[in-house]
Amino acid sequence: MLIRPRLNDFHNLSFTQEEVDFAIPFLNEDIPLYLDPFLLWKSPSLQDNSLHTAISNSFNHLGYLIKKSQTKDALDILMRSSECTEAGMGSSANRIGMKIGEKTATSILNLFLSVPQLSNNGFTHFEEIQLYIDQISKDRVSDIACNFLKSFLIDYTIQQSESHQVPIEKVRIYDLYDYKKNLFIEEDTYLPINPETKKPILFVPKRWLRYIPWINYEDYFNGYFVKEILQGKDAPPSRVEILEYNRKNYDVVQSYIKEKERTLDDCKNDPLFKQIPILSAKRKLDSIIKLPSGKTDNSDKKYEDSICLVMASALYPHLDFAEAQSRTDSGTQIRDLIFYNNRSYDFLKDIYDDFQTRQIVMELKNVAKVERDHVNQLNRYLTESFGRFGILVTRNPLPKSIFKNTIDLWSGQRRCIIALTDEDLKMMISVYESKQRHPIEVIKKKYLEFRRSCPS
Repeated sequence: MLIRPRLNDFHNLSFTQEEVDFAIPFLNEDIPLYLDPFLLWKSPSLQDNSLHTAISNSFNHLGYLIKKSQTKDALDILMRSSECTEAGMGSSANRIGMKIGEKTATSILNLFLSVPQLSNNGFTHFEEIQLYIDQISKDRVSDIACNFLKSFLIDYTIQQSESHQVPIEKVRIYDLYDYKKNLFIEEDTYLPINPETKKPILFVPKRWLRYIPWINYEDYFNGYFVKEILQGKDAPPSRVEILEYNRKNYDVVQSYIKEKERTLDDCKNDPLFKQIPILSAKRKLDSIIKLPSGKTDNSDKKYEDSICLVMASALYPHLDFAEAQSRTDSGTQIRDLIFYNNRSYDFLKDIYDDFQTRQIVMELKNVAKVERDHVNQLNRYLTESFGRFGILVTRNPLPKSIFKNTIDLWSGQRRCIIALTDEDLKMMISVYESKQRHPIEVIKKKYLEFRRSCPS
């Protein structure tokens, strides 16, 4: 069973996250990012600007319905728009979320009645609802935006699927917002399918994604309310009191919004993975070299944490990092590092073809001397799901008897276990810094050395 399987892993597609325009969906959990409508508003793209206008107009139509006493229709649209499982954005561990309840939806709609400026002009940035209503945060903002943009996202997903050979199937979409009719409809279309749940999947452009929306309550409270309103004179009120204050002081909120608009150049999308800077990598390497082997002063945990950061950054984008310290279903074994094998480099394609390596397992051992049990432990991980290639990351070269053990595993079972040492890490960081070659070439070098030592 693969760790954190993605759609491309299931379909055996070799593209990396770096190579595609969208966030590659996980099959059994959400992508830990959110669609931020502000990124569409600030975008130089006329298309993105138009889509932001569509979101705003769709949301503001709810105010029109409320003023026309069509409360039931407004509630239905708002509640249905509050969860978008097809996009799979957020923190859910199973890609299943819940819509907002009628009470919260009613509180949002009442803004169009209780705040005169919103009643007259509506929202430019509907994310402001986070500053007025409790229980509304980044996940709701993202889902509402995704639902109002679902028609575009369907077309975008089909186009991206065709470009990258992602299989699509006929599906029925039940909550598709019709911008002309201003209501949700059902429609048959063709989209990728989650093979585990048989539910449709939508792709979302990476350029729209952030960990936290540019406009959010925490930023408003810490960056504006405390400094500009309280000015250090009083103890901060509770969140509920602040939300009530905001509803009665619309101009205060708008001053914060205008400040966020003025600093729009600082609002950038967040990547799904961010490499640590070269200077940080060198510092991590220095700390690794200075660590004593063994478990003294928790040095084994410090070793693992540092190796994780260094490896994930140095090997990107050729290897997408999957997970650290991944416990098996039985809970008895822990694989230290898991990488997706995207076959984005000749060596990676070779080990995929020769050893069926769909994910690369790295076992981290902060020991002075690797023993047979360490090799056997890694060997047990090399199952059909992962393939028959693994890496031991340790401090020193393997003793001759242990190296012979790895040769025997290749001879008897065609399994390949190579070792990376402190000296190899130094070479990887040197290559990482020079940018003239790729750090993954160090692993390729160790692999070729191993194969030359194997009997023909």
